[in-house]
Amino acid sequence: MNLSEQIQALNELDLADLDMENIGSWPLVLKGIVLTLLYVVILVAGFYLHVDDLNIQLRGVEQEEQTLRQDFEKKAFEAANLDAYKAQLVEMEQRFGALVAQLPSETAAPGLLEDITDKGELNGLSIQRIDSLDEQARTFYVELPIAIKAVGFYHDLGAFISGMAGLPRIVTLHDFEIAIDNDAAPMLEMSILAKTYRYREGDDGL
Repeated sequence: MNLSEQIQALNELDLADLDMENIGSWPLVLKGIVLTLLYVVILVAGFYLHVDDLNIQLRGVEQEEQTLRQDFEKKAFEAANLDAYKAQLVEMEQRFGALVAQLPSETAAPGLLEDITDKGELNGLSIQRIDSLDEQARTFYVELPIAIKAVGFYHDLGAFISGMAGLPRIVTLHDFEIAIDNDAAPMLEMSILAKTYRYREGDDGL
């Protein structure tokens, strides 16, 4: 059967008569068309699947490129500012040394008690009590709590508290309690907890 006869037979073919379980009995031209369509479908599907896989790889490479670019820019910036960082580090070390110098050593604590007493008397207060409490160890420093009880006029108490900030050592004030002194009205009685600090040495056994 030549090609024209096969085409004529294909035109006269009723698709309802095709046996889907016996494709081998189909006309040769029809089988060729089906195989061609199947080949094209497989080719197109394979192409898109391959391209999709390549797109995934491309996005991964682009993301890695962006990460590397950011890392490079960061390192380039750090390298360009290395001298400034070194100068800043030296300045920070100097400031840290100055702060550490403000922290009293263990032997300087009695001198601090004298300074507080002098500051109170200078502002017209009567220091009723000034006691060193148990030290409290922290990660890098040790707190030295000092309980203070003083009697004086309102403005004298305010001047004393302000004057504490002028001490050569770091002192913070906590737990204010002010009440009228019944024995010396209109004077006030103030209880306050002052805390100073010292640098914690490696051999501190607290």
